Amino acid sequence: MSPAPHVLPRRNLLKLAGGVVSAGALLGVSGCGLLGGSQNSSGNGQVEKARIKVGVLPVNDLAPLHLAVRNGYFRDEGLEVEVATAPDGTAALNSTIGGDYDITYSSYVPFFQAQASGVADLKIVADCSAAAPNTTVIMTAPDSGVRTPEDLADAKIAISGPNTISELLVKATMKAHNVDFSGVEWAPIPFINMPNALQQGQVDAAILTEPFLTKASRSGAAIPVVDTATGPLEDLPLTGYGATAQFCEENPKTVAAFQRAMDRAVTEAQDRSKIEPLLPEFAKIDPETASIINLLKFNSKADVNRLQRVPRLMKDLGYIDKDIDVASMIVQPDQN
Repeated sequence: MSPAPHVLPRRNLLKLAGGVVSAGALLGVSGCGLLGGSQNSSGNGQVEKARIKVGVLPVNDLAPLHLAVRNGYFRDEGLEVEVATAPDGTAALNSTIGGDYDITYSSYVPFFQAQASGVADLKIVADCSAAAPNTTVIMTAPDSGVRTPEDLADAKIAISGPNTISELLVKATMKAHNVDFSGVEWAPIPFINMPNALQQGQVDAAILTEPFLTKASRSGAAIPVVDTATGPLEDLPLTGYGATAQFCEENPKTVAAFQRAMDRAVTEAQDRSKIEPLLPEFAKIDPETASIINLLKFNSKADVNRLQRVPRLMKDLGYIDKDIDVASMIVQPDQN
């Protein structure tokens, strides 16, 4: 990101972006430790910064990152990675803009909002996850009157927060079913509290993510209305890793090393048995739930055609007021 944003107090940066979201694609918050290795890089020459801090949230789609740490893939690239859990997504992105984190995980909504508003000059270092069936579903209580997408018009719907990826998915899904969402009452509620809110009749519907989706379904607290990862939202990119343009320009070999390690981890993570044992530790999921939840689609290489779908959708729904050139934001992998 450009030096200009550093002039402002860090806590105010994202306020200028119009309430940039809870950045984690979708879940809550928790703690992690210092993980990683050191020494020789397998890349072309030594990295500029051997120790980097990566901002995260405790979410399922970060499984490849934790796999890369656990298996020493960053160490093999000459990197020591500190996985730092932020209190929320906004704090994580603020810390990256302010220079406390070198790279951060986020949903793409705050990345593109911050870029469009001029709050920061951001780069996409790597892709992370995309929508997959039965991972982000609009749910309702079994005894509610909501059964179809049409029933969501004028309903009270729980989302993780305003201007978040969860709100974007609900609005886009309703629009895809020709349902007007202008009369919806949006209720910001943490994902972990959404099943209880449904049971108590505090909301008519809620967009649930894993592991809360599986837990609510198994307990009978909620039933599905519509899967958001269908139709025009199928395989929609949801989350990625970003950094400031300044960091990327000053540390190209470091970024390339991070990308290589993530490519390796994502390839291995396609085998569920490699990552499922890690979920209870970093995502705070009990082993039984970890064995049955649906996982998002893991990615590492940022594809411009796929990622361009997100700001296009955001502009269409009024989240940003100008086009974003995604190609200019992607840090292309080092071919050497």
